[in-house]
Amino acid sequence: MAARTALRPPLVSEPDLPDNLRPAAARRSADLRAALIELDGDADLAHSTLEQCVIAGSGSALDLEGATMMDVDVRDLRIAKLSARRSTLRRVRISGGRIGTLDLSDSGIHELELRDVRIDYLTLAGCKAVDVRVESCRIDALDLPGATLSRVAFATTSSDEVDPRGMRAEHLDLRGLDALGFLDVTALRGATLTLRQVEQLAPVFAVAAGIIISD
Repeated sequence: MAARTALRPPLVSEPDLPDNLRPAAARRSADLRAALIELDGDADLAHSTLEQCVIAGSGSALDLEGATMMDVDVRDLRIAKLSARRSTLRRVRISGGRIGTLDLSDSGIHELELRDVRIDYLTLAGCKAVDVRVESCRIDALDLPGATLSRVAFATTSSDEVDPRGMRAEHLDLRGLDALGFLDVTALRGATLTLRQVEQLAPVFAVAAGIIISD
């Protein structure tokens, strides 16, 4: 029998931000450094490069599709939809606030922290994510189909429904995720759960294995 590999926690560091930030307007294909971007309404930053920036404010939509974000701090954002499909994230923190839809599908992620955020729908479908920590968040629906996850951990976070179909994972720590249901428990291979979580999922595991439960 092969030796079990010890669970490795995510290595997540804070964004490296300068002491002084200059206000900047959101615009498509922008090249922004050391900027404070305060939203008020819709904003288009698709295909932009953001380095050592802070994003705050509120609005109905923020488009970051295809963007490159390095050392970015998203603070207390209140927005209906944040789309960052096919983006590149490195040392990004999203803390506080309320997001209706957070779309990170097909993105490349290295060091991402979600903290104290309320999210209605979070999708990481098809993304490749390394070093992600989700703490003290409420996520109504968590979508992970086709995601490749490494060193990802949840702490004091809850979700109604998790869809892990087609997910590939190593060092995935789900012990701090209080989920009401998983759409496919067989896709949890590589994840770490508590004994209590496994006991709660036992009937679903049994059905997936073709076991008939009868008293």
